[in-house]
Amino acid sequence: MDVATLARAGEPFFTTKGVGKGTGLGLPMVHGFAEQSGGRLVLKSRKGKGTTAELWLPAAPKSPVSAMAADPPSPPISPRPLTVLVVDDDSLVLTNMAAMLDDIGHRVFEADSARKALSILRREKDIDLVITDQAMPRMTGTELISAINGERPGLPTILATGYAELPPETDPLQPRLAKPFRQHDLVQAVEQAMTEPSERRVLKFSAC
Repeated sequence: MDVATLARAGEPFFTTKGVGKGTGLGLPMVHGFAEQSGGRLVLKSRKGKGTTAELWLPAAPKSPVSAMAADPPSPPISPRPLTVLVVDDDSLVLTNMAAMLDDIGHRVFEADSARKALSILRREKDIDLVITDQAMPRMTGTELISAINGERPGLPTILATGYAELPPETDPLQPRLAKPFRQHDLVQAVEQAMTEPSERRVLKFSAC
């Protein structure tokens, strides 16, 4: 990898592969596992030479006292459980986002297309929030949100996108979640989207 690619290799959803051929979740998952275990992932790479991935983990404690050092941090807790519909045509991204929401106590429905999302919305009347990807075939996220506003006016929505530029007709107050993102960014986006429309701000969270 070149220097720029190596610097971003651990970012969620970052990939050098074409659309539909990679999710950019492999290394971030390994990185997260290492950090949660008290270790770290070390990547070394030279373009044209090869890449070495080192996974450093702490040795097992020798006594019960050291094993009880500290509890791992708890996942963020949502103020109230919601029923959330998540829409993304990439199955791994869809599963990962649904897992993040389930982890903080929300009930989740998954749809891999805008058409399926509308079908679920018509069937499930208790959905509180929709989170949709922008770049989807046949119907984009902004087009889906427009359709939702026509059928379920006032239903909160979040547009998750890795693109800075959106169609000019996009509502400037439309809550957005910039890819890549981490769980705490998702929590903030959900909280913001559930406020009154007059209090909303455009969200541009990104992984640090």
